[in-house]
Amino acid sequence: MPVLPRESGAPASPEGARGGRLYVLDGLRLVAALMVVGYHFVGYDRWTAPPWPESTSVVFPVAHQVGGYGWLGVQFFFLISGFVICMSCWGRTVRQFAVSRIVRLYPAYWFAVLAVATLMLLVHGSEQTGITASKILTNLTMFQGGMGVGNVTPVAWTLWVEMRFYLLFAVVCALGVTYRRCVVFCVLWLLAAMVAPQSDSPLVEMAVMAEAAPFFVGGMVVFLMRRFGTSAVLWLLLGGSWLVAQHQLQGLVEGAEGAVGGKLSWEIALGLVTVFYGLLLAVALLPLRAVNRPWLVTAGALTYPLYLLHEDFGWEAIRWLHPSMPPWAVIGVTLAGLFVVSYAVHRLVERPGGKALRKWLGPKPEGGRARAV
Repeated sequence: MPVLPRESGAPASPEGARGGRLYVLDGLRLVAALMVVGYHFVGYDRWTAPPWPESTSVVFPVAHQVGGYGWLGVQFFFLISGFVICMSCWGRTVRQFAVSRIVRLYPAYWFAVLAVATLMLLVHGSEQTGITASKILTNLTMFQGGMGVGNVTPVAWTLWVEMRFYLLFAVVCALGVTYRRCVVFCVLWLLAAMVAPQSDSPLVEMAVMAEAAPFFVGGMVVFLMRRFGTSAVLWLLLGGSWLVAQHQLQGLVEGAEGAVGGKLSWEIALGLVTVFYGLLLAVALLPLRAVNRPWLVTAGALTYPLYLLHEDFGWEAIRWLHPSMPPWAVIGVTLAGLFVVSYAVHRLVERPGGKALRKWLGPKPEGGRARAV
């Protein structure tokens, strides 16, 4: 991830706040996270030390075929992220935007890096995992992907994608977020995504993120529809993002086939992506009062810690439990444990950590500079 910022409770401006708070976004985020969890537990089939005694295609012959598409939860995350970041940045300065991202992302991430590193070193040792003190410290920046350093927690690759999106959108934030500037940004980014793979420049490709760009753009356009209403320009831009996304899916599907150990259908993947677009449009444009419930905030609170911790801690739990339980019981117990741990991390790490970070970063000092002591 994926992982995505939980800002669905952030107030949109009056112009765009049709229907009030979008609690249902928290539910969609949890769905996306569970797709990724399912992928890693029953769909993924490429590792050197598998948690299951046999291939997941043997242990879960039917579920493996479904879970093999769970990696698309990351693309669902990117769609939601485009919507949420565009919504939560309206009227904010670059500094306010940066503080909101730091406060939201770093406390749980720091905990996950340290917790996963400790677990892996205790169970497998430094030589087998390649985890060193320097690697841990570099990972605490969340920019290890740009420095060519591997991730301590494997899912952190999606956070590097998210960070690059934030850096790109910070340009719009610096100029002032408006409808016109958002539309121009989306158009330029889609155009860049179409040509960047032919640039033969790793730096350009890293900045443009062609495989993720259409999903972020799609989410942003859907938010613009919610705030300003639909228009021919926005429908064309949304259709353009979908068309670029379907093209990028070809490479994504081929890459995922190596991870699931079998063939995947581009048509099924595109169908799921289309459903994601449809769900986000429904959230943005329809009342959905029956499902837009405050309790979904709790579901959203579990998403980020669950996403960060599920792969390493989940696999170790599976290794420990599978000799004494049927496979589906192992999945159930592991998931229940992960939900408990995720809630604990949210209450004991995210909340107090975010509050302390926000207080420390604080508002900009009067006069724009710190006073001399």
